[in-house]
Amino acid sequence: MVDEPARTSTLATRTATLTPAPGAVPGSPHGTFVPYDPDAERRVLGILLKYPDKADLVLDRLRPAHFYDRLHRLVYRIIVELYNTTGRISFTQVFNRLRKEAQVSEPESVLLELTESFGTAAELEPAVDVLLDKHARRRILEAAQQVEHMILFETHPSLSECQAVAQQMMFEATSEEGSLEDDVKTLRDVLARCYFNLVERMEGRRPPGLMVRFPSVDSITTGFKKKDLIVLAARPSMGKTALALNFAVHVARFEKVPVLIFSLEMDDEQIGDRIVISELFRFQQDGRGREPVTSLDYTTRMDPEKFARTQSIFNELHELPILVVDKRGLSATDIRAKARRVKASYKDLGLIVIDYLQLIRPPGEPTSKSWAQVVGDVVRELRDLAGELNVPILLLSQLNRGVEARENKRPVMSDLRDSGNIEEFADVVMFLYREDYYYPEKAREKGLEGVVEVIVAKQRRGPTGVAKLRFVRDYTRFIDLAEEEG
Repeated sequence: MVDEPARTSTLATRTATLTPAPGAVPGSPHGTFVPYDPDAERRVLGILLKYPDKADLVLDRLRPAHFYDRLHRLVYRIIVELYNTTGRISFTQVFNRLRKEAQVSEPESVLLELTESFGTAAELEPAVDVLLDKHARRRILEAAQQVEHMILFETHPSLSECQAVAQQMMFEATSEEGSLEDDVKTLRDVLARCYFNLVERMEGRRPPGLMVRFPSVDSITTGFKKKDLIVLAARPSMGKTALALNFAVHVARFEKVPVLIFSLEMDDEQIGDRIVISELFRFQQDGRGREPVTSLDYTTRMDPEKFARTQSIFNELHELPILVVDKRGLSATDIRAKARRVKASYKDLGLIVIDYLQLIRPPGEPTSKSWAQVVGDVVRELRDLAGELNVPILLLSQLNRGVEARENKRPVMSDLRDSGNIEEFADVVMFLYREDYYYPEKAREKGLEGVVEVIVAKQRRGPTGVAKLRFVRDYTRFIDLAEEEG
């Protein structure tokens, strides 16, 4: 914590027996200045002592830490404890507690001076605002000193760790602390916002959520909702990465909002190639009698005509607001830090895709938790991140091998249990299932080759159901069966 300045008031002299505040970070150039207002602190305490009925206006907004002066902090802590245990505050009760704790000489004089520090009770709320302002400034200063200490003493070995920790410190220091107005809303206010959203949806000005432009999926989910954690889970090779990339391109192209992709498995060029190949599917049946541009063409030397068509795809994709982070071994903290930076630059960030859960590095410190609990903690952190950034997060996940042991291999919620508390924390859970993956001959007989069931098994704000898409493996492209048949 930053240094406390020397003071000559009588209140300052009476705090001599209190434990000294921790000193500034070694080597700090900031000197002894610290943002605080002793007069505002005295006014708040004095008004509470003289007008105890004002406590409800203050106790929900201020904590002892908002008082920088150690004596003021002590008096306020006693006021809070008395109010929480007895429901009332009085001059005598506070005096008795100060005398009992024997940390202050002449407690009666201290309290009398506080009650004489203000003119009227109307000064309370402005003084509270001053305390909140000064405390916020101290938090920023302290975070800056901690960052300085971390850099000077090299407490974190890698630059990326330093950057992540520094950003975390500054974000916490600059985040607004809750107040009664933030935490408690009247039903009237809540319904007013709900009604406004309803009218906008009715008039077509606001979709319920972020549409991924697969009608069969959108009709069940009504779009991905802000602050939701959407889990897309499947066994390997079911096409979950391909579908997530299709979602990302559709959102960026049609909804015209930025999409951030964390790829913990493939590098950025692999992501780019898969997106281009997926878009090349449109040339498969373009009605002009031209040969399609295949994925094999793309990975080998193609003729000039096919190259020109492929070049047109690059030109179209070039302007899409898609951002890719392809660093492996990221922790949930790393993901949070990078996502915050992107959100700071792209205020209208619309979707975050993380591929995939089991590749997120767990915290480095030793823990007695099981692997399932560790993964559960990661899922909870990512759901918190969705709420913090006000965007939906699409989190890809592998399913456990229990699916393979059953005759009916359609995934169910219990297939998530070995991967932490996904079922508990996710707002939406979707599974992918392909009949032709397990039973190719049977699927061929039924005409189900390439048909993928998108099973919406959980949805907090909507129904469950099954959407059917067709997966064109050569192009890693999904097509909505309803559109295909139409």
